[in-house]
Formats: sequence, structure tokens, C-alpha cells
Amino acid sequence: MNHNQCARNAGRLLVIVLVMLMFTAIASAEWKEKVLYSFQGGSDGFQPAGGVVFDKSGNLYGATSWGGTICPSPGCGVVFEVSPPSTKGGAWTETAIYVFKGVQGGLGDGLTPVGGLIIDQQGSLYGTTSLGGNGPCILLGSPAGCGTVYKLSPPAKKGQEWTETILYNFQGGTDGYFPWGDLVSDTDGNLYGATQFGGGKGTTCNQFYGGKCGSVFKLSPPENKGGRWKEKILHRFAGGTDGANPNGGLVLDSKGAIYGTAVAGGYGKGICDPGGCGITFGLDPPAKSGGAWMKKVLYLFHGQDGASPAGLVFGKNGNLYGSATSGGNSGSGAVFVLAAPAGGGTPWKETVLYRFKDKGDGTNPKSTPVFDASGSLYGTALGGETHLGVVFRLRPPKHGGSWSLTTVYNFVGPPDGSEPEAELISDGLGKIYGMTQYGGTGTSCQGGCGTVFRANP
Repeated sequence: MNHNQCARNAGRLLVIVLVMLMFTAIASAEWKEKVLYSFQGGSDGFQPAGGVVFDKSGNLYGATSWGGTICPSPGCGVVFEVSPPSTKGGAWTETAIYVFKGVQGGLGDGLTPVGGLIIDQQGSLYGTTSLGGNGPCILLGSPAGCGTVYKLSPPAKKGQEWTETILYNFQGGTDGYFPWGDLVSDTDGNLYGATQFGGGKGTTCNQFYGGKCGSVFKLSPPENKGGRWKEKILHRFAGGTDGANPNGGLVLDSKGAIYGTAVAGGYGKGICDPGGCGITFGLDPPAKSGGAWMKKVLYLFHGQDGASPAGLVFGKNGNLYGSATSGGNSGSGAVFVLAAPAGGGTPWKETVLYRFKDKGDGTNPKSTPVFDASGSLYGTALGGETHLGVVFRLRPPKHGGSWSLTTVYNFVGPPDGSEPEAELISDGLGKIYGMTQYGGTGTSCQGGCGTVFRANP
């Protein structure tokens, strides 16, 4: 073998080694994912909505928008429990702990939850249904209710039935219509949430749901056991620069102020849809009991900096972090941070941490990102290398510079999940949990009926 042949062979060997190292790096970056439960589309529910929550025993709880056996197909939705295996290597099991009855026959129960749950110290669950209840709203010519806030109380003994209580029935007028997203609670047990429509203000919003632009509400527990919860509207959105269609995902600060997002309103007409690119807002509690809450617009999106924001989360520095479902130059969405001005007031300063390109990195994130202990942000997006959705991680820079995004998992579709849209949750041990709207082993739904999954390095 001559000198030139040796050189060529050495070059080939070097290329092979570099390729092997590249694929090793990719494999190490890719996390392991496990489907804990695949919805089958019947009594167990299908198309899970929102995220999941843990109880003290490690069980996961969530809701599906459809399914159940009481309402006609496709069902009115269920609340479910997914329990870890009793033996190592066993299967997780799902139980539908409550099946919504809808408005059929004047039952006045909830219908079609589109948000997740929160859980209190006693193990009771709280959530919303977008429709149902005893409100007078009409959808497609039929009574559909205007939405509810509900509570599910655990049974005294495992295996017995959970007890549902409707805490509030929306009436579709000045109180709101179509509650959306998760609730949030304060230390006094008050619940806060948002309705995408109703509220009594604005004429520029979706005419299909009455045209009004939504509200933020507070529900206060009764002073005496067995009494009624009291609803108070904290703000009615009017469209335009006031914002429109709040989408839940509210957060509270230590002083009781509320922060949230509205998917429409603001600026950006002609860049976004006709309703604008969306806003982030704050609501300051009144100085005196019974007074009015003061609403402030923190930031108005313009399109290139993001559009249709999807909820907020506080960082350790007091800044607000969130994702934008669209906008961000390519229209594929972004992750952003908002910082309050040094002297207080508004507007807050926005910095785009990452703009999705839909080139294997994901597109159109529809849920709020969450922090881990190291300060990295995790979230889900559609698209990715498989075009079926991703779990991504955004790491902060160590010494200035830009945040760096890594796609830690690409969903591949049945029997795996697809199209993750819900917020993730961590078990504190390095594993994250979430849901996909489609995929799994269920065959009664086109593209699968959805999954609950776990991912870890």
C-alpha cells in the first residue's frame, strides 16, 4: 500500500469516526420517552386537554375534551387518574374518576373541558368546562350552556366514587362565556381564571360566540360550609389595545397581582389576524376591600416578536417568561421574557429568547414553558423532524450571549404520541410528564386518541 492510499484510508477512517461521534452526540441529546397510557376513545376519554397534576401518592390527574359514556358520541369528556404500577416494570392504569353529563335532558352538568386541573392539599381537583352548565348560551342552534367551574372531591375510601360540585355556572353575559385554560388559586382558597368570550364588552371578537371579548374572574369560597361560591369579574376585555380573548394560564405574584395573556387585541393588524397579535396584562388588587382591580397592559405584540401568547411563568428574577404560538419572523412562534422597568410602570421590556423556524426545531408552541432547577425552560411544540411534535429545552447562556434550544424528543405517532399542546410537569427527579392530543394505540380516533407520557434523559 503506497503513501497516497494510506492517506486516503486514514481520511476515510477519520470521516467514519467523526460521523460516529456525531450520531453519538445526537443520541445522547435525545431523551427516552415512555407512553404511560394510550386513550382508547370510549369510556376512558380521548383528546386530553391541558396538562396533568400529581397527588401526594404519585398519581396523575387530567381531563379529556371528549369521551365518556353518558353523552351521545363523541361524549362530553372525562376527568381521569393514571396510577403508577404496583410492581416494578408493570403498567400504569387509567381510571375515569368522573364522566361529564352535559346539558342533555336538562342535567346542567359540564361539557368539553379544554384546560387542565389544579389540586389542593386535601386532594380535591378543580377545573373548568368550556360549555355546559345551566347558562342560556346556544351553539349551532342547540342549548350548550356557557361553561362551568367544578370541583371533584376524593372518596373517603379508594375505589369509591368522586363527588362533583359545580362551583359556578357562567351565564354568557357580563360574567363571561367559554372558560379556557387552567385555574390558579391563592393562599385563601380563591380561584382565578379567564373566559375567552362574553364579559359584555367589545364588538370585534368572534361573532360565533357572541362577539364579546372575554373576562378575568375570581371565585371566592363560601364563608359557611355548604354555601355558594361567589364570582367577581376583575376585568372585561374590550378588544383593540385593551386585548381580547384571554386564554387562562394566569399567575399570581406575592402581592396578589394577577398576570396573564390574551391571544388577540393589541397591535399587528395586517400582520396577525384582524384582531391583532395579542397582549400580556397585569391586574393589581384594590387598595380597599371591594374596590376595583386595576388593569395594565404590560406588552403589545407586533408579530415579529411573537403573536398569540400562550400563558406566563415567573422566573427567579421576577421576570415573566412565556411562549407565543405564532409570529416570530417565520410565523412559527417564539419563546420570550418580559422584564419590568427599573422604576416600575409599563410597558415591560420584551426579549425574544428563541424564534422557531420549523426546520426540525418545532413550530407553534401552544403551552407555557416550565423551569427546571438549573434554570432551563422546557416546553412542547408542533412540527419537528417528524412533523408530529417535540419536547424542547432552552438553556440560558452562562456568560451573556443567546439561549440555546435543543430538541430532546421527537414524537413519532402511533403507538407513540403526536401533537403535544399541553404544559409539562416535573416530578422533581429529572423526569417530565405531559400529554399529546393524538397518537397512542387507540384505533377509534383518526390518528390515535391521545396519550399520557413521561420523558427523561
